[in-house]
Amino acid sequence: MGRLQDKVALITGGARGMGASHARLFVNEGAKVVIADILVEEGQALALELGENATFVKLDVTKAENWQEAVAVTEHTFGFVNVLVNNAGISMSKSIEEISEQEYRKIIDINQVSVFLGMKTVIPSMKKGNGGSIVNISSINGLVGGAIGYTDSKFAVRGMSKAAALGLAHYDIRVNSVHPGVIETPMIAQGDAKEQIQEFAKSIPNRRIAKPEEVSNLVLFLASDESSYSTGSEFVVDGGLTAQ
Repeated sequence: MGRLQDKVALITGGARGMGASHARLFVNEGAKVVIADILVEEGQALALELGENATFVKLDVTKAENWQEAVAVTEHTFGFVNVLVNNAGISMSKSIEEISEQEYRKIIDINQVSVFLGMKTVIPSMKKGNGGSIVNISSINGLVGGAIGYTDSKFAVRGMSKAAALGLAHYDIRVNSVHPGVIETPMIAQGDAKEQIQEFAKSIPNRRIAKPEEVSNLVLFLASDESSYSTGSEFVVDGGLTAQ
């Protein structure tokens, strides 16, 4: 029996990168998974690959009505939501002098407001299912400084996770944040970022960037009943980067 046997999980940004890695591992561990993303073709292809225990729903994480639809699809297809992984996010490396208000608000909407909307929307479903686990993907930039906008939003995810954990504990709904370091995903392969990342990897104590699966293993633990006494906490997976 899998570690998530018969649990129902909704994963945002699930079409590729870390989200797709989470989805694959969850299905392998017995979960029924709803892959939520704006990338329709990639999401549908992944759902087809994973078989009858996966389906795709188009979700713009910044829109409350889209969240309502996604949860409704999840309940209709598989049942009450047991696990929510707020994985969707974007990054931008502009300085505070360069970034526009519009760009800043876009980052906050996708990385921060979406997490609030997701948590708020799944609460009734999790209550009906007698509890659940919410895993919010933050970043090491939710612990230490980095790019403006991105850092702000990831610190917010960390704080929201703690606040929600306190507010939802009596429903047996757990909320934790995961703080990945440098992970091998499409997000870090944009433009000339690949060479910069490879050079940066030399400063990581483990001397390499991580595979998405290494984050997925931690997310799996938090989604499962194995972490039943963990809530309101940060879980770091960064090869020792923030320990320096």
